[in-house]
Amino acid sequence: MAKPLPSLVRLHLTGLRTLLVLTVVCGLAYPLVITGISQVAFSGQANGSLVKANGRVVGSSLIGQNFNLPQLDPKAAPAPDPRWFQPRPSAAGSNGYDPTASGASNLGPNDAGLTRTIQQRRAAVALFDGVAPGSVPPDALTASGSGLDPDISPAYAYEQVNRVARARRLPPAQVRSLVTSHIRGRSLGFLGQSRVDVLTLNLALARLG
Repeated sequence: MAKPLPSLVRLHLTGLRTLLVLTVVCGLAYPLVITGISQVAFSGQANGSLVKANGRVVGSSLIGQNFNLPQLDPKAAPAPDPRWFQPRPSAAGSNGYDPTASGASNLGPNDAGLTRTIQQRRAAVALFDGVAPGSVPPDALTASGSGLDPDISPAYAYEQVNRVARARRLPPAQVRSLVTSHIRGRSLGFLGQSRVDVLTLNLALARLG
């Protein structure tokens, strides 16, 4: 008759079997089931809410991006393209909107550097859009907490209408109407603020010519 295993060995074997079962259930079965459900029921969201134009992925509706002029000199500072609606500033990465460097500047409202940066942005945006500095909305001056915010306020979108229309030789009323049609209200009717997705708006703008 075989001798029973020592209690310590039995405890270790029980723990090992439990570990293996939980690894299979929680580490393999559950993720596969959830992935399958998400691919069937929420394919677009599960794959990053990608946005396509002419069959090519041009971005995500969840992550902002820059719309700058092409630079022949890689050392030259990026310059915004007047033909496109511009996003809010980004502190993610050296040139902004780097998804691998998401984050804010972590500067407080009393920081002299932040105050100076906001003043510089106010002057630059006012000159770029051809408006008075005092009319520049806050989201044109401050970066979001993630640095990847894809949306701007309707006020900032409307501020850019005349500049975009002038650069594209389109009637300002037509561009303004396009902005109005892309304003999304608060989530569930009470969360957040009204907003405009810059990428979606620019894609619609490209279709105008």
